[in-house]
Amino acid sequence: QVQLVESGGGLVQPGGSLRLSCAASGNILSISNMGWYRQAPGKQRELVAGMGSGGSTNYADSVKGRFTISRDNAKNTVVLQMNSLNPEDTAVYYCNVRLVAGTDPFRSSTYWGQGTQVTVSS
Repeated sequence: QVQLVESGGGLVQPGGSLRLSCAASGNILSISNMGWYRQAPGKQRELVAGMGSGGSTNYADSVKGRFTISRDNAKNTVVLQMNSLNPEDTAVYYCNVRLVAGTDPFRSSTYWGQGTQVTVSS
């Protein structure tokens, strides 16, 4: 059984910062990609930031220069540091991890966190 547990969302004023964390646990053999998606009301879920096992990163254009993704492979965690937040960043943020689980060692599967609300408002 694999679980993703997110933390760190909340309410912040424009210009403020938040740090989201996601920890993967369970019967995990290996993790390739880790990342964050978000979904605002009435909009499709979109990629915010992703990071490969080798450290390569990609960001949505709207967050470049403001958000930073990092991961700790020893702890199976991924962190999204969000700075200079604005109201357009308001959304539910989801952790996304592609991994090989011990229960199915011959293929990769994608897992999602439960989502954490980020609200940017004065």
